[in-house]
Amino acid sequence: MKTVLISGASVAGLTLAYWLHQHGYAPTVVERAPGVRPGGQAIDVRGVALDVLDRMHLLEQAQQARTRMRGMSMLDGDGNELWRSTEMTLSSGRLDSDDIELLREDLTQLLYQQCHEGIEYLFDDSVRFLQEGVHGIRVGFERSRDRTFDLVVGADGLHSKVRQLAFGPERQFIRHLGSYVAVFSTDNFLNLDDWQVWLQDGAASYCVYPVRNNTEIRATLGFTSDPLDYDYRDIEQQKSILADRMSHQGGDTPGLLKAMWEAPDFYFDAMAQIHLDRWSEGRAVLVGDAGYCPSPLSGQGTSLALVGSYVLADEIRKAGADHRTAFAHYEERLRPFVARNQALATENPGGPAAEESVERAKTAITLDN
Repeated sequence: MKTVLISGASVAGLTLAYWLHQHGYAPTVVERAPGVRPGGQAIDVRGVALDVLDRMHLLEQAQQARTRMRGMSMLDGDGNELWRSTEMTLSSGRLDSDDIELLREDLTQLLYQQCHEGIEYLFDDSVRFLQEGVHGIRVGFERSRDRTFDLVVGADGLHSKVRQLAFGPERQFIRHLGSYVAVFSTDNFLNLDDWQVWLQDGAASYCVYPVRNNTEIRATLGFTSDPLDYDYRDIEQQKSILADRMSHQGGDTPGLLKAMWEAPDFYFDAMAQIHLDRWSEGRAVLVGDAGYCPSPLSGQGTSLALVGSYVLADEIRKAGADHRTAFAHYEERLRPFVARNQALATENPGGPAAEESVERAKTAITLDN
């Protein structure tokens, strides 16, 4: 049985593990965190990505887990309402759409529950080195013993370690989009009732919305900036950066910043895209954000992860032992879809892409080829 190491236990990695196992492969998933990561913002599953969930028998559960916003308000920098809508939210689009918005952690839990049988997990571990050989690729781990796999897949996000080892330093491939964003959860001290609130004030903004039957809120705070030099592992430093950039804002900013310091699931990163001339190197290949991150500004990162993983597994199945053919066909099928969806992030700087552009992008591929 062919063995495949997948680095990353989020949407792309779990989806790929499921489909490779369905196709008769033996997947091993390595994840730096001690388990499937909690927290995260509400994410969208659109168009063809819904078909992937349907084929995984998860669509109905995902629909049941979707957010239930009644609408949204837009505030100015002092917290005064500028306009409101009961037809759409900026995070999910039209409320009467068949597309699904749900919490990232809810989707990853659904995927993980579907991905137990026949899949090995190495939590609290990470890849240390890759060494290509004639008949496989040897992998060194931080904690586990070294092993050889037939293939290695980087599904480990924007700052992919597999990409760094197989392709080179991140700076060659990352395109900064001019802003940073932080996401965290806290108690619903704003008493929001299925209602999303945005505040925009020049170079800074926030979005808050309730989850878990209005008992919690997820806060997304962001600001425009040139690339910053900071430690990706230093959470306290990142919180300080956010506080410095956001403290001048009105509205509920003071309360959100206070809650930020106690948040257990704080996430901070640049709005950025990944662009590579190729997604494979020998027996190593990239999927999802590791290979073609569109940034959250596109609203399509999750859909690209789901569809990309499905297509990669399908091409590996069809090519059998010929991984070069599998990877070439994977790129040939997926690149036009990736290009359309990455373009959504830059179509309308400072605002969402046109609804027509999103509709075209989310269905710009077929799963059956």
